[in-house]
Amino acid sequence: MVKTALFETLIESCTDNGDGTKTFSLEGKSYIISDVLEISKIAQQHDYIIIY
Repeated sequence: MVKTALFETLIESCTDNGDGTKTFSLEGKSYIISDVLEISKIAQQHDYIIIY
């Protein structure tokens, strides 16, 4: 199965933690990130193809 996601949509799904980090959730797992570029790596680990 091919899974795709728009990078912009993934960024919009982040929650600002107020301390310079964001919480990003994907497929029931939450990740604390300091740079939105980390989203691509996480999504690829979940077998997503990212559309920029």
